[in-house]
Amino acid sequence: MPQHHIAFFTFTLGSRESIGPNTLREIWSAASGIGNVSVGRRQPEGVWRDKPVYTLYAPQRLSNLREVELRLLRSLEAIHLHASLTALHH
Repeated sequence: MPQHHIAFFTFTLGSRESIGPNTLREIWSAASGIGNVSVGRRQPEGVWRDKPVYTLYAPQRLSNLREVELRLLRSLEAIHLHASLTALHH
């Protein structure tokens, strides 16, 4: 991930749901309206260890975050994924 990227959203999926990095990058790029994005996935320890946490990164200049969030949620729902999304910046 380039250093000028910051985390904008994190989310988890249902315990039996998953998404690959290429598909997630495509959805995130379309929702944000820019091609310069990156994604991450980590497997937490403890109680939620069966639910990976996905993180979406973009340049700090990303604007209209509420619209981006809505497009992202719609895109995930369109491929039948139920995301619990957290916005890190408002």
